[in-house]
Amino acid sequence: MLAPFRRLLAERRAAGAAVGAFTCYDLTTALGVLRAAESREAPAILLVSDASFRGAGGRLLVAGLLGAATAASVPACVQLDHATDPAALRAALAAGFGAVMADGSRLPVADNEALAREVVTEAAKLGVGVGVEAELGHIEGGEDVAAAAAAGALTDPAQAAAFVGETGVDCLAVSIGNVHGTYASPPRLDWERLEQIREAVGGTPLSLHGASGLADDDVRRAIELGVCKVNVNTELRARYLDELERRLPGAKAGLRLLDLQESLVAAVAEVVGAKLDLFGLSRR
Repeated sequence: MLAPFRRLLAERRAAGAAVGAFTCYDLTTALGVLRAAESREAPAILLVSDASFRGAGGRLLVAGLLGAATAASVPACVQLDHATDPAALRAALAAGFGAVMADGSRLPVADNEALAREVVTEAAKLGVGVGVEAELGHIEGGEDVAAAAAAGALTDPAQAAAFVGETGVDCLAVSIGNVHGTYASPPRLDWERLEQIREAVGGTPLSLHGASGLADDDVRRAIELGVCKVNVNTELRARYLDELERRLPGAKAGLRLLDLQESLVAAVAEVVGAKLDLFGLSRR
């Protein structure tokens, strides 16, 4: 069932847990995410990358994910992730996303703030509780963790307080030494900074990006310190492609497309299930 972004975050925050947000490049991935969520009676967020949305068939992908989320027996939300173009963000709102991420983290803080405020205003016009996430500081990716952290910018707690106050965003992605993608060396997350950000922004939910590859203990600690949304992408793609490589020869020999799809759904569900358990959502 479709559920408001704000409600999912509020409920997870109150429970001392985090909602899992998983990037879905096709309906098969989404089915795996929702299968794991339903088996645990846990909510989930289906993320769509900006490139997927703007690419060929992007609107059809969104329609398919919205249909899957609507049919699910657990609360689910479809969110556009890391969009930087105001026109794309407006198009996403018109396409029916339950939430969007207005990513102005590479911009000067004032411009980032202006982008987030504009999108919050546009979302409010819909009158259906569409959520808006933003990022303050910048999370790099695809590099050694030390280089990525140095290239990015850690979130300043005082700026975070002013940012959420001026923009009214529903969720803030924080940069505390985390990166997108894999970690070539163990990251050293700035826990004191995370605590300061949490105190500075009051009740505004925080999200952690770049969770693929983080140690389980680090994820648990981040949630204990106030993170209530955790994004996962790289681990899903890796498992999907590994399973495709393993199963493709046999499926090709018999032209067994349905068997191949089922194996991919099951593989994704296994990864997602482990993450949901880690995020504190399992009711088992």
